[in-house]
Amino acid sequence: MKFYDRRQELKDLKRLFSQSPDEGRLAVLTGRRRVGKTLLSLEFVKDTRHLYFFTAKKSEALLCAEFLAEIKRMLPDLPFVGEIHTFKDIFLLLLQAAKTEPLTVIMDEFQEFYHINPAVYSDIQKLWDLHKRKSRLNVIVVGSVYSLIHKIFQHSKEPLFNRADRIFMIKPFTIATIGDILKDHKIKDTKALFDFYLFTGGSPKYIDLLVGNKAFSLDQILDFMIAPNSPFLSEGRNLLIEEFGKEYGTYFSILELISVGKIGRSEIESLLGGNAGGYLDRLENDYAIIAKYKPINAKPNSRSQKYKINDHFLNFWFRFIYRHRSAVESENFEYIKEIIKRDYAVYSGKVLEQFYRDLCAESKKFNNIGSYWEKGNENEIDIVAVNDLKQEMLIAEVKINKRKINLEELKRKAQRLTADYPRYKIQWQALSLENAKDFLS
Repeated sequence: MKFYDRRQELKDLKRLFSQSPDEGRLAVLTGRRRVGKTLLSLEFVKDTRHLYFFTAKKSEALLCAEFLAEIKRMLPDLPFVGEIHTFKDIFLLLLQAAKTEPLTVIMDEFQEFYHINPAVYSDIQKLWDLHKRKSRLNVIVVGSVYSLIHKIFQHSKEPLFNRADRIFMIKPFTIATIGDILKDHKIKDTKALFDFYLFTGGSPKYIDLLVGNKAFSLDQILDFMIAPNSPFLSEGRNLLIEEFGKEYGTYFSILELISVGKIGRSEIESLLGGNAGGYLDRLENDYAIIAKYKPINAKPNSRSQKYKINDHFLNFWFRFIYRHRSAVESENFEYIKEIIKRDYAVYSGKVLEQFYRDLCAESKKFNNIGSYWEKGNENEIDIVAVNDLKQEMLIAEVKINKRKINLEELKRKAQRLTADYPRYKIQWQALSLENAKDFLS
């Protein structure tokens, strides 16, 4: 798949590395696996003098031998003195190599040094502090295990705390970018766009897999994803077990509950059979996998809140694959596909609500976007988008079947909400998938 989008990230990287051309800069690209961090870093350096290092799980000596071979290949005129067996020596060599001419180094899966030799982080810190103002070395650190990258660069007791000039959280593709990819493959159907959003969450890797296997319709997608040897069947486990460690079972149970609509803390704790506060907090703040949300006009100290899984693929994986893991293990794939098709209308209806919230965000017309409900989940409203500058509001009900939407009932449910915005011009909308083209245009 060709390189898509990331214009803002490329612009920001270029600005960062051009701010002080005579001294080193350090940027961090983080985000979960499959989101395109490595491709972004390589696209940025493609026309510059650069080195790419992948931090594999092997001994430091073997890793350094691999790095050294790459340095000799890319910088054949660089003089070498003595033996080099540690990353400390590699990094010093790079700093020296960039004293006369700019050099960019990408260090992929940087968090793996925790398993190889954690002292590397202290070594880098000392050398960076000593040489960065005399060396034109630009470092791009790429890390997939969000919790570790967060710890390395943002925990005050870590040696590389405050050493990063910029930390980029790389997110999945926008709906507009997914649409551009599909158009390049002659697919202009809004239903296909929505299904790609629902199943891939905008992950470049997953989109590439579906496109490469010509899986564009719902049946084609399911036949590819839910099949023997499908890379998607174990994907959630592969992505998260390293993050969660030995307590992954509890985290997986919580995520499964959220995926099936158990989105209140008390509800989760009741079904889990214990206190889930610490786990929910870490899932939100340490791992960035879930988010809590409140009614759009809720006060900051309001306890009315719910949880959602941020990534649509993971939400799908926990709802339909992890939840039915016995069927997966027995390779009863037709059973799983039947379950998905049976529940698709209800499941896709909830995803469609987020689809429209994301479309509102991409439109750049609103400064506050969310949903609304009152005590006891009364008077729920799917979309509330506010432009405080223009004093305008969009209030919308979202359903797969537009004929089931009653705008008069929506206005009744919104009476207390609109009372908080007495001077605002309100646009009332009934939204189904067919209206997406209006937002995309």
